[in-house]
Amino acid sequence: MKSRYAYEPAAYDAMDAVDQYLDRCGLDPLLLHLVRLRASQLNGCAYCIDMHWKDLRAAGETEQKLYGLDAWRESPYYSDRERAALAWTEAVTRIEGHVPDGVFDEVRAHFSNQELSNLTLAISQINAWNRLSIASRLVPGKYQPATLEVAK
Repeated sequence: MKSRYAYEPAAYDAMDAVDQYLDRCGLDPLLLHLVRLRASQLNGCAYCIDMHWKDLRAAGETEQKLYGLDAWRESPYYSDRERAALAWTEAVTRIEGHVPDGVFDEVRAHFSNQELSNLTLAISQINAWNRLSIASRLVPGKYQPATLEVAK
């Protein structure tokens, strides 16, 4: 598929500025990529699924954990914090009115106010990237991940 149009470079610069902020916000890079991958799955963005899957693998995430992501509720590979973030990701991505109280209570038990603000921004950002990528018909497959600095 060929891209329908190229976006204004200044628009991409603005999006990149938000990503740069998120890279420095203090949230675990693996968690950020995990929620980005999950939102991309929900939105059907093949380009972003390819990108974040590769980024997670480059950072050392296991294939098993990634294969189980579509069924994270039934899979034993996720921490309570990751589960809260994934529930929040789904609620924010599929927003219909308000986020359910139970999901809010769950995420609040694992994230500070600042972390929750940054997590919500990251989810909003990937949803915007998904829409830009789908609208411009970006083709998956050619993305090569950068090396992520992950604290062990």
